[in-house]
Amino acid sequence: MNHSRRHVLRLAAAGATLPAMTRIARAQSYPSRPVRVIVAFPAGQGNDNVARLISQSLTGRLGQPFTVENRTGAGGNIGTEVVAKATPDGYTLLLVNISNAFNATLYTKLNFDFIRDIAPVACIGGGPYVMAVNPSVPANSVPEFIAYAKANPGKLNMASSGSGSASHVFGERFKMMTGVDLTHVPYRGGYVADVLAGRTQVVFGSITSYVPHIKAGKLRALAVTTTARADVLPDTPTVGEFVPGYEANQWYGMGAPRGTPAEVIDKLNAQINAAAAEPAVKERLAAVGVAPMPMTAAEFAKFIADETDKWGKVIRTAGIKVE
Repeated sequence: MNHSRRHVLRLAAAGATLPAMTRIARAQSYPSRPVRVIVAFPAGQGNDNVARLISQSLTGRLGQPFTVENRTGAGGNIGTEVVAKATPDGYTLLLVNISNAFNATLYTKLNFDFIRDIAPVACIGGGPYVMAVNPSVPANSVPEFIAYAKANPGKLNMASSGSGSASHVFGERFKMMTGVDLTHVPYRGGYVADVLAGRTQVVFGSITSYVPHIKAGKLRALAVTTTARADVLPDTPTVGEFVPGYEANQWYGMGAPRGTPAEVIDKLNAQINAAAAEPAVKERLAAVGVAPMPMTAAEFAKFIADETDKWGKVIRTAGIKVE
């Protein structure tokens, strides 16, 4: 009787260890073949540059090719849907960014739910945009700009790379928090030339795109959008120094189909955080305006949820519609 009971207990204990052993083995063997990294935007843009840099490092770290595949269209939703519907085995990943947080509110009829269907893996990093004006605008600071804009409602044009883009949504948050009336001018292509020519007077733009023009004196930087000043523009204050609570941060990370094994996500999280901290990678990320933002997968999930909620409120309040 006792012998039989001990035998049953041993079998039960052995059975309980099998799932754990399977998880450990799966983590140790991953990846055993090439991994696709889907970028939902065109080659050569910030998303693509970040994805290729991290993928190159992961290839060296994990011994299998991490290959970037550009699947563009619908504001990033086509590529996101590809990953949302992929097999959740860790061999299809998504370069996620703030556009995914915007799109959850901007698009009401999607074949996926970003929060539900994409599992956050790791945050790669983020960086500021810069609030810049054409020198024709008689304002050398954010308070002077606010005063001038309020004295001339609707007369200042705010350029963006399109309705619902970061440059648009960041600007709308500024308008909401300061009460200024700026006329939004969305562009389908490049809009830098019109800002330089003064046809549009203010922009919330990618810091890497505008720093050369700022340093050349062709544009005037009033502030950066993050809570901390930018290394590349150390003398430029933050918007939040004058508009308490304002923060807008472009960010990039990696996601996977919901249901991807936790041990695979944990392994990728550790490797991505380590890759972004490599001096050579860190330097190249800085060149495109990105500083590492290491997080656990759980921390990144909360960060994405908070960003989706924050920007969703701005989009709804401002009545932003995609073209």
